[in-house]
Amino acid sequence: MVEGFGNVAALVSSPWIYVLVALSVLLDVFLPVLPSGVLVITAATAAAAGSGAAAAGQVPDDVPDILVLLLCATTASVLGDLAVFRLAWRGGPRLDRAIARSRRLTTAQERLGGALARSGGARGALVVLARFAPAGRSVVSLVAGAAHRRIREFLPWSALAGLSWAAYSVALGYFGGQWLGASWLATGVSLLALFGAGAGAAYLMRREPQTGEAS
Repeated sequence: MVEGFGNVAALVSSPWIYVLVALSVLLDVFLPVLPSGVLVITAATAAAAGSGAAAAGQVPDDVPDILVLLLCATTASVLGDLAVFRLAWRGGPRLDRAIARSRRLTTAQERLGGALARSGGARGALVVLARFAPAGRSVVSLVAGAAHRRIREFLPWSALAGLSWAAYSVALGYFGGQWLGASWLATGVSLLALFGAGAGAAYLMRREPQTGEAS
């Protein structure tokens, strides 16, 4: 199992892994099917393998640095959010028509618009939750921009959301690699935990606007 993981570790041993992670995280706000979480967890697991080799007195291969990986993922997440936010802000009638043609986006705009207009804490919780939910980041950034929310209201929560998601993903990969070894099992368990958090966030997002309306 460890030998099999070695092939994957070799793919993330290059400094280009930071560029690959950053591009994937940046672009998955436009294409949510991109495996950005998989890349972050795999790179963090490889970092755990390197730290384990160093602790054993061996000279590890060139493996990703945890702090640099965290910084890349967080920065790319915020930049992606801001790109969608600004595009939606400037979208005008064409974007309105595109949203109107999409039942999913129209429903999201109706349900999330009120939540984004509420007090800072409620709005911030929604933005952070959306970062974990599948495609939630894209929808919330789009709705916030289309609603012409102020950038200073959106940016701090986007940064917190990006940091929370990146820290969680890196921690899953790193500690999974430490506890279970640098194996496919460690990566698989970490990915299940990431997907579980996404499912939980999606459930809370569906309930959160309703809760706010009832209160």
